[in-house]
Amino acid sequence: MIAVAQSLQSEVVAALATVVDPELDQPITDLGFVRSIRIDRTGVTVHLRLPTSFCAPNFAYLMASDAVDALRRVPDVGKVTVLLDDHHDSDKINAGLAADAGYVGTFGSEAEQDLDELRRIFQRKAHTAAMERSVMALLRSTGTTVEQLPGLTLGQLPGGSHKDALLRRRAAIGLGIRPDDLVLVDDDGVPVPPDAVPARLRFAKAVRISVEGNAHFCRGLLATRYDNEPGGLITDTRRTT
Repeated sequence: MIAVAQSLQSEVVAALATVVDPELDQPITDLGFVRSIRIDRTGVTVHLRLPTSFCAPNFAYLMASDAVDALRRVPDVGKVTVLLDDHHDSDKINAGLAADAGYVGTFGSEAEQDLDELRRIFQRKAHTAAMERSVMALLRSTGTTVEQLPGLTLGQLPGGSHKDALLRRRAAIGLGIRPDDLVLVDDDGVPVPPDAVPARLRFAKAVRISVEGNAHFCRGLLATRYDNEPGGLITDTRRTT
């Protein structure tokens, strides 16, 4: 029974690790946004926290809702409760999550943007940043030149974390991930013209730096707000006899 309990704990944490901040493109577990996890005989309760109380409500709802969906996919997890702490819309968001009301049902006329479109916007940004990381890593480690990049295929990229991330980001926005698919394409899969490659790389670099800079800034805000209060604490009150 102890082994089963430990397995469920691991699966819960692994499920939460699939949930990413839509703007920062990093797992909420890595960012410290998971405040606590409580597992009992009825199910799992997760408390989330954010760097400030005024983080955009649509971002906050999206992460919390994704956490609910991810946890519900864990076999035999029981009832799933996700609560967002210390946000100016915590009561509204938590009530909407509990009622499965959806974003529009939760915010009504205040819902300014469809969450699916918001998700797509940030998935495209994540793809652009991942593409830049992969291409620049290739240029630094091989004799490949910028002039050769228009014909570069996924199969020519070296294996590793940068390529793995790029493949995941491409799949998320519906781009091909076959070895003969071109690397330098726009968000719709249209190849970047040779004369536009330098400009595309400059743009991609700016996107990547923005994403990484925002992530660093948010980590600092979170640490300051909670005075380095530990996150991700797990309490398991189920009997292990």
